[in-house]
Amino acid sequence: MCHPAWGRALTAARRLNDFTQLRRVRDRIDREYARPLDLEPLARDLNLSPEQLSHKFHLAFGQSPYDYVMTRRVDRAMLLLRRGDLSVPEVCATVGCTSLNAFSTRFTERAGIPPTAYQRRTATTMPTGTAPRKPIRRQEAPAPEPRPAQRSEPSAKSS
Repeated sequence: MCHPAWGRALTAARRLNDFTQLRRVRDRIDREYARPLDLEPLARDLNLSPEQLSHKFHLAFGQSPYDYVMTRRVDRAMLLLRRGDLSVPEVCATVGCTSLNAFSTRFTERAGIPPTAYQRRTATTMPTGTAPRKPIRRQEAPAPEPRPAQRSEPSAKSS
């Protein structure tokens, strides 16, 4: 390299390329969340080992590929349970989980209540014929607007 800035530019370009490839992996996981997660073919497409893919995915998105796919499955399960036309084991199978116990544990971790309680609570509060809404991703709450300072009026002194 002739100039130090070229090295930095090359590094930045590689990072951008890596991130673009990782977004493609994430998009593929989004499309195929109900299928078993196999890192081998995903890593092979990027010329990485499964361990390298998992490490880079975690650095880019803050969670492992397995945690990400489970989050997607739980989000989808919440939507299906709100509809109320499937039982919990049917929802578990529909979203691609093979173990009802593992599914219930992950669902409870994410939603705060077990799937059966979630279904009972949301099925009774949702009017019939209402289309379920798309799950909302957690976002930071907007900062509250500053309030103008209130002046205290001097009290009348009695003499």
